[in-house]
Amino acid sequence: MPPQAFVFIGRSGSGKGTQAELLMKALKAAPGGRDSLYIQTGAELRNFIKGPTYTEKVAKKLYDTGALMAEFLTIDMWARALVDRYTGAEHLVFDGTPRKLHEAQVFMSIFEFYNLPKPWVIHIEVSKDESIKRLMARRRQDDRREEIEKRLSWFETEVVPVLEYFDTRINCNFLRIDGDRPAADIHADIVKRIGLA
Repeated sequence: MPPQAFVFIGRSGSGKGTQAELLMKALKAAPGGRDSLYIQTGAELRNFIKGPTYTEKVAKKLYDTGALMAEFLTIDMWARALVDRYTGAEHLVFDGTPRKLHEAQVFMSIFEFYNLPKPWVIHIEVSKDESIKRLMARRRQDDRREEIEKRLSWFETEVVPVLEYFDTRINCNFLRIDGDRPAADIHADIVKRIGLA
């Protein structure tokens, strides 16, 4: 399989990271398998806000309040990862980006620039209640109830229009995946629908 791009989008706690990791293993194990460059914008951002610069400190204040990050910074997170680490030989796997409509429009320029086929945009659908339940169970530092509520509220206002944008694009493959099933079942569904199984 030539290099392709896979974009995982869903509410916090939907299992995007788990499914991204399972897919990367499957892509590596497939005939003619290859490695993947995994770009998890949230992890890039959490590493970024540990720094001492003014921008890093301002970003940390926003992050600590559960606010949605400024577009220029989220774009910088994935753009810098591409510029610094992408060799052109591996698959691209994005987790949790883009999160705003304008960012999604900029994001689509990646695939033309690198001459990649239509990306697979994989929306893992879980209910708001299920998302809250999962996030409260994992208890990461930023998973306080009030922060969870903020993140889930901007999913509705900011990310849903992104999903609608991808769903209507002829230059991407948009998949809606039921995320309320066991991880193995979700993975099997994804690999079947992308033609890997």
